[in-house]
Amino acid sequence: MIGYTTLGTNDLPRAAAFYDELFAVIGVKRMMDFGRGYAWGTGMDKPGFGVMLPFDGQPATVGNGVMVALVVDSQDKVKAVHAKALALGGKDEGAPGPRGEGFYAAYFRDLDGNKLNAFVVG
Repeated sequence: MIGYTTLGTNDLPRAAAFYDELFAVIGVKRMMDFGRGYAWGTGMDKPGFGVMLPFDGQPATVGNGVMVALVVDSQDKVKAVHAKALALGGKDEGAPGPRGEGFYAAYFRDLDGNKLNAFVVG
């Protein structure tokens, strides 16, 4: 159902560097350059992720209650994504661990304050 998600940034080079390194942990590469933003993914027929300077020219802001969830295939990758996000300057929003039966996740904020998580089911 999800085609792609996009988060705003106020510093595109900084955000691009953050996501290039973060997504390398799970084998995801930058696929598109829009001039005012970039997109990452594993294929054009798969869900993607983008960061952009806002189209209206106003500053990007963080949405209260908004979160992007990144599915991975192991608890080790949940831990690795979370650790990489923090090493790159992200903020911890919940250490890796079980969050109910069969759901393992870790939460963090990127350099612009956007909330993300990495999770695995099973």
